[in-house]
Amino acid sequence: MVLTLVGGASLCGVAAFVLLIISTATDYWMQYRYSGNAANQGLWRFCINRKCHAHTLTVAFWDATRAFMLLSVLGCFAGVLLGVTASKRPWSRRVRTGGIALLLSGFLALLALAIYTGMTVNFFGKRYIGWRFSWSYILGWIGIILAFAAGFLQLCAYQRSVSEPAPVSVSDS
Repeated sequence: MVLTLVGGASLCGVAAFVLLIISTATDYWMQYRYSGNAANQGLWRFCINRKCHAHTLTVAFWDATRAFMLLSVLGCFAGVLLGVTASKRPWSRRVRTGGIALLLSGFLALLALAIYTGMTVNFFGKRYIGWRFSWSYILGWIGIILAFAAGFLQLCAYQRSVSEPAPVSVSDS
C-alpha cells in the first residue's frame, strides 16, 4: 500500500512538474482583442496577430508572478526527485521532505496565480474588451492541484510507513 502511495505521488508530481513548466513558459495566460486584432499574453511576452514582443512595462505583479512560478517549478522538481529516489524506501526522510517540497510548490504556484488573477481582473479587465483567461493559465491551476495531491500522497506514504511495524525477515523466525 505504501509503495502504491509513493508511485501515485510520483505520477502526480511528474504531471504537475510538466504542467507548471508549460504554464510558465507559454504565452496564453490571457487572450483579448486589441485594436480589432486577436492578442494574447503570457508572463514573458505578448503577441498581436502572431507577432510576439517582450513585455516592455516593468510591472511588479508580472515580476512576482514569474518569480513564484519559477520557484514553484523548482520546488516541484525537487519534490519529484526526492520522491522518486526514495520510492523503494518510503520510510526515508526523503519522502517526507519531497512531500513538503511539493506542497510548497503548490502553494507558490497558487500565490502566483492568485496575484495574476487579481491584477488581471482589476487592471486588464477594465482596459481590454472581450478578454478571457486562456489555456496556459488553466494548466497552471491543474498543476497546482496535482502538486498538492502529490505532496499529500507522499506525506501519507511516509506517515503510513513510519506507523507500520517493520517487516519480519525470514532469518528472524
